[in-house]
Amino acid sequence: MVRNLFLDGTTVEQQKPELITIIEGPTPDFHPSPQDWLQSIYEGPDDRDAVFCQLRTNNGKSIMERCQLAWHEKRPVKLEYPDDLRMPQMADVIAMRLTEVDEGPLLQLWLSFPFEYDEDDDDDDDDEELEGFDEDDDGFFYG
Repeated sequence: MVRNLFLDGTTVEQQKPELITIIEGPTPDFHPSPQDWLQSIYEGPDDRDAVFCQLRTNNGKSIMERCQLAWHEKRPVKLEYPDDLRMPQMADVIAMRLTEVDEGPLLQLWLSFPFEYDEDDDDDDDDEELEGFDEDDDGFFYG
């Protein structure tokens, strides 16, 4: 029997992520996570943002059990959700909590998103730096 192994010795089946799929409803509202400790859970070579969202669900206990089993098996858990154009997107789930509210079960998810650099924030700084810029200056001072 041939088994495809990753460098860490796990098989393809062991690396298959557990999915939490949003089938209907709007795109979730993602908010910056107010918890500082969350960044330490998902440290890695990439710049990532930890965000928070809340989802109402009818099968929260089942979702929690599936995700806890996946984490126990060292498999990733991902949220599959539609973006504003209804195209499927995925994000890594790094923590979750199931709570009860008046409307029913509420699944709280902390997710890891790629860090997005907002170029609009630095446009003013670039203009100030370029005010004294001389294209013909070669950078050497011949005092």
